[in-house]
Amino acid sequence: MSAAASDPKRVDETHGSHGRLEEQHELGDLETLRLLGRAFRYVAPLRGRMAIKFCLLITTLIPFLVLPFPIKIIIDHGILALPLSEAPTPYPFFIMPLIHLLEGRSPTEIILWTAGFQLLLVFLIGAVGTGGGERDQADAYLASGHDQATSTENAANAGFSMGSGILGLFDMRFTIRLTQALNHHYRSRLFERIQSLPMAAFDDERIGDAVYRVMYDTPSITNSVYRIVLTPFASLLFGLLVLAVMQGQFGNHPTIVWAAAASLALTFLVSLPFSALLRRRSSRSRKAGATSTSTLEEGLSNILAVQSLGGEERERSRFDADSWASFSRHRAQLAAGMAVTLIVAIPVAIVVAIAFEYIANLVIEERISAGDFSLLLSYFVMLGYCCVEVGALWIRIQETAVGLQRVFFLMDLPADVDAPDAIDIPPIREGVRLEGVDFDYPDGTPALREVDMEARIGSVTAFAGPAGAGKTTLASLIPRFHRATGGRVLFDGQDIAGATTESIRSQVAFVFQETVLFDATVIENLRLGRPEATEAEVEHAARTAGAHDFIARLPNGYHTRLGRSGGKLSVGQRQRLSIARALVRDAPILILDEPTSALDPDTERALVAALREASRTRLVIVIAHRLSTIRDADTIHFLEDGRIIESGSHDELIRRENGRFRRFVELQTRGAA
Repeated sequence: MSAAASDPKRVDETHGSHGRLEEQHELGDLETLRLLGRAFRYVAPLRGRMAIKFCLLITTLIPFLVLPFPIKIIIDHGILALPLSEAPTPYPFFIMPLIHLLEGRSPTEIILWTAGFQLLLVFLIGAVGTGGGERDQADAYLASGHDQATSTENAANAGFSMGSGILGLFDMRFTIRLTQALNHHYRSRLFERIQSLPMAAFDDERIGDAVYRVMYDTPSITNSVYRIVLTPFASLLFGLLVLAVMQGQFGNHPTIVWAAAASLALTFLVSLPFSALLRRRSSRSRKAGATSTSTLEEGLSNILAVQSLGGEERERSRFDADSWASFSRHRAQLAAGMAVTLIVAIPVAIVVAIAFEYIANLVIEERISAGDFSLLLSYFVMLGYCCVEVGALWIRIQETAVGLQRVFFLMDLPADVDAPDAIDIPPIREGVRLEGVDFDYPDGTPALREVDMEARIGSVTAFAGPAGAGKTTLASLIPRFHRATGGRVLFDGQDIAGATTESIRSQVAFVFQETVLFDATVIENLRLGRPEATEAEVEHAARTAGAHDFIARLPNGYHTRLGRSGGKLSVGQRQRLSIARALVRDAPILILDEPTSALDPDTERALVAALREASRTRLVIVIAHRLSTIRDADTIHFLEDGRIIESGSHDELIRRENGRFRRFVELQTRGAA
């Protein structure tokens, strides 16, 4: 096992070395076992409760060894009236207390006392009789459909017990809490890892796939743990106990015991060759489910664009195809599982049929009693259950292994974590300087080259240039959303490469070009970066950003819920809230990416004046195409093809003959005219 695989907190650089989501390769048997071993490390915080669950499982199974004997006693000594001392097969030690209690009693009394004992078992474990009754169980499964999403969500909340009655109900309730705790722990670790990924991690991958992994792939750990820890040990242990009792009862008929042992082994061995098939079907089912989730997420997020462009039919057809593919893939997975189960059942059924022909002849020859036949029927049913659980173990593991692979793939993406020797950088007092900075995108595409610039506290610095020049990328280096691939980024002369991410980003408030708001109240959105801000501070920031007036007109003012992504507001209103949120943060560096693109001229002038006022105690960096926004900046850096071509104030750059910035302005002015 690799080092990364042995430690859930380490990053495995072999998976997407540049932080992007890439297609997972097909699993082999050895890697499947490694994934399962790694999954156990996430169970460590709950190992005490897992041990209790295992003990409860064994405790609920042990009484099933006793369960068939009351029926045998009633048949042999109640109905057929055979004396207890003339039983054709000896009773095991755990039944002898009941036998001693029944000695000297009439057949009617034997029936009544045995029935009372059976009622006690019903109260404790909820099972009675022969055949399927011995498998009476308590469970708490949610209603679900036959698709990957609902079935895995069910697995995240399920509770079960091998018994019923008082003991089974207690076991089931304990299991529900254990299942939810395990999935919550696993799901939370994945969400935490996703939040620590670099900003470019999802550039080439739809968010819906990540949502699917968090919500529907994480229950794989519950299935894996229960099926690897509980199923094999409990089923094998119980199966061996059944064989031991059968050996004690019918040791002089070895054919019976060997037939039972053979059925236990056959179910596991016959299923082994089908592991790769089942893994492939499970992988395709999960990928199809993730695709349909992504399509739904994209369609809802961009519903305005779809409706405005008349693309409803296209999106409806796309979702219809993806959704149906998801169901089809899941049906294919179920069909493969059913086929393998049938293939496994055939040799086992042949062995059991031969055994029962032999047992029937023993009854006819009176070498065993009719009660013994009932006993063997019950034990073969129990053993058959163990066979199903052991035989299906490797089959079920294939389904969960794919989910584990998808989850661990995300966890292994290189996280934006601090080096062990990273230090907290002190609050910035002078300014930011970039020296010979280069930056390449993960695929090797150059974005910035040999960038040298300085921006000081108390000034407004602007980045201008054509689309794709590298303006936003350059600004993203300052809060270390991207790490420079060459050169240095300095705060007050100190290289931030060795600083902690928290100490860097706590000093930066970034207003992105795409406004992001949450389905919360206005004040909760504005306090996102500084929860302790007072209402007066929030209102002051909103006034500065030109947002206070429209906020005051909302039904509940600052306590009005905005809806998903601020859907109740106009684009300009959302932009002003985003700016106000950055001002509430009160960071020494304020970066705004196209802050006035959706503002009317009056609001833009007010905001520019506010930014000038804010720059008295801050470094304000503005990225803008509109010249009216950056005209009064202290320094304008004009970029082309990832390089700073010209720097200076607006008037200085305009006076340059054949200057690139001057030509840029002339093109805008001519276009406006």
